[in-house]
Amino acid sequence: MSYMANYRLWANDIYFDEQTRAELAALKDPKEIEDRFYKDLKFGTGGLRGIMGAGTNRLNRYTVGRATLGLGRFLLHTYGREACLQRGIVIGYDTRNNSKYFASQAAAVLSGMDIRVYIHEHARPTPELSFSVKYLGCLGGIVLTASHNPKEYNGYKVYDEFGCQLVPSQAKEVISFVNQVTDYRTVSFEAKEDLISQVDLTEAFVTEVRRQARLKDPAAKEALSIVFTPLHGTGYVPVARTLREEGFRNLSFVEEQVEPDGDFPTVATPNPEDRRALELGIKKADHIGADLVLGTDPDCDRVGIAVRTPDGYQLMTGNQIGALMMDYLLDHTDLSAMKKPAVIKTVVTSELGARIAQDKGLTVMSTLTGFKYVGEKITQFEQAKGAGDEKRDYDFLFGYEESYGYLAGTHARDKDATVSALLICEMAALAKKEGINLADRMDQIYRKYGYYKDALDSYTLKGKDGLEKIASMMESLRKGESPFPDTDRLIDYSIPVEAEHGFGLLPASNVLKYIFKDGSWLAVRPSGTEPKIKIYYSMTGKDRKQALDRLEEVRSLITEALGL
Repeated sequence: MSYMANYRLWANDIYFDEQTRAELAALKDPKEIEDRFYKDLKFGTGGLRGIMGAGTNRLNRYTVGRATLGLGRFLLHTYGREACLQRGIVIGYDTRNNSKYFASQAAAVLSGMDIRVYIHEHARPTPELSFSVKYLGCLGGIVLTASHNPKEYNGYKVYDEFGCQLVPSQAKEVISFVNQVTDYRTVSFEAKEDLISQVDLTEAFVTEVRRQARLKDPAAKEALSIVFTPLHGTGYVPVARTLREEGFRNLSFVEEQVEPDGDFPTVATPNPEDRRALELGIKKADHIGADLVLGTDPDCDRVGIAVRTPDGYQLMTGNQIGALMMDYLLDHTDLSAMKKPAVIKTVVTSELGARIAQDKGLTVMSTLTGFKYVGEKITQFEQAKGAGDEKRDYDFLFGYEESYGYLAGTHARDKDATVSALLICEMAALAKKEGINLADRMDQIYRKYGYYKDALDSYTLKGKDGLEKIASMMESLRKGESPFPDTDRLIDYSIPVEAEHGFGLLPASNVLKYIFKDGSWLAVRPSGTEPKIKIYYSMTGKDRKQALDRLEEVRSLITEALGL
């Protein structure tokens, strides 16, 4: 059907509810109608993500229903009716507008297919959903969230029976079932209430998080002054509870941002990577003289921090936090209890943390961008142990990515801001006891390993035209000569690349990575969830100035090559 035919169907067929039809009838802009209906919202390896609203290319009751019908058919085909009825699936949601509603609609569709459903009683973090899958012994999980995206967005992520987001090899078959649903009107939202149960696993989740605690110094913990903001999201309950139970008594909150609110009224975007999102926290911290500001995103899988220094509050980058956590964990973990300790990072994450780990004799593995690949490795390690496969039998210590996502422990198969917040507070408390702060500790690491300047430039190109332009940019880079005269190696991840340590091939991914003769690198990739093209920089130097100069040189060359 043409996009106009689809538009007329949705605007007039009484299968679609009155609110949907009224929203579409009010549209006057032809480009807006085209953008809403020129395609189905794509179900990819990360599930669905898009702007909320009526239309096939929007996140709404019907696109969620279509995806859920396809997923339900996949589960029945793969596991059979008895397993679906007995083990079922668990659904979670964050504090975004419509997240709870979309979760209820997914539960209705699945229960109507005779698939048992457990649904979180309250909005809770994405890593708690990941934890819930294994804790309940489910066949999989769904979480309704768009992470740190602006308020207009929502999303739908699918997890396997190990609590890991679907990777391409798993998602391929699910996608085929979803794509078979060509008529939205075949989706039934008639629930079987006796197959739907509410659950609250926060206590069990926090108990597992606390197993990762390292610091045994109550006085150091009490001496640390912390300001925490959940940015209107799900982080307040688990993070506050974990920190208090671990002895961090000097804990304050940004009151304006504690209450759940899907409009995120106090921030431009609820992203703790953005200093603006932490401004209220920094203001309060400055007023009370707090040592540390913590901010988690709406689904509490990412955490950003600001550290009090003599020059004011300094934000730490995701790569810096990852390097600090790596250093701390290695100094406070009995590595002799691990046969083959391993650390996992993504290909767009700085090499500084890897150098620290390698310096202590650990194995470091790189995965494609996306924490699902870190989770996949954890599952592979466990399966290798069960199979007696010594070649791939590693002990997971830590996984991280530059975009403020970290995981210590195997209670989840996704990045977890609750356990990260705990370890960050322990690091800060120990540093304060030593008379320094985390920025000072970072400088100590730089002096030992060299200076790393990491940056991310993200360009948003909206709509159909924007996506076409992004595709054209990637094509021009692949066809043309390298824009950098000192390229030592170019890795094109769209061609499967050999994974490390006998784990086969990495799946194809639309990423280009330029590695330079001095060890610096740059990577270019379109976002998998937003209409953006992202450029990652990791520049090395003997000091900050040299690395900054290198960054400006490389940034100028790539933006000129892409016409940005």
